[in-house]
Amino acid sequence: METRGFFYRQTPNLITSSRILVVPFVLWLILTQWDSMWMRLIALALLILAASTDGIDGAIARKRNLVTNLGKILDPIADKALLSGSLVALSIQDAVPWWATILILVREFGITIYRLAVYKRRVISASGGGKLKTVIQIIAVSMALAPFDFLGAWFEYLTTGMIYLAVALTLYTGLQYLRPQR
Repeated sequence: METRGFFYRQTPNLITSSRILVVPFVLWLILTQWDSMWMRLIALALLILAASTDGIDGAIARKRNLVTNLGKILDPIADKALLSGSLVALSIQDAVPWWATILILVREFGITIYRLAVYKRRVISASGGGKLKTVIQIIAVSMALAPFDFLGAWFEYLTTGMIYLAVALTLYTGLQYLRPQR
């Protein structure tokens, strides 16, 4: 049997870790460079790039049969760091209402704490609804970050609608995790 090298075996976890490492740069750009259209575009590109690695690391792990409990724990933490940090920064910039950020954060951290509490008995992987929720959250955060004010009121209304949808899906999928398993 051929022994694979460290980087081959750890590729999914390294990709997930790189997503975590991008978070401070995205947050710094949102918090300190908000008035610069170009810096917001860079923040948007980094956010989308980091978010896109979420599917890549999982696909590689499944294809290479490298799915690990560490990866199942790191992946949602990376998502939470990127999305939660971005939501807080965007609320500070008044681009996302604080009530939406608070509702999303309460659900996200509540489910993360629940996952960690039951980790010894079972690992709770992301559900299909949870993955959809993450995609909608990324779209909503990206739209709130995008410096597209020149598009007019319709883009603002669409962004607000996406934020509302993200909140609704976030709360709905949170309740799904708490239902008794059969």
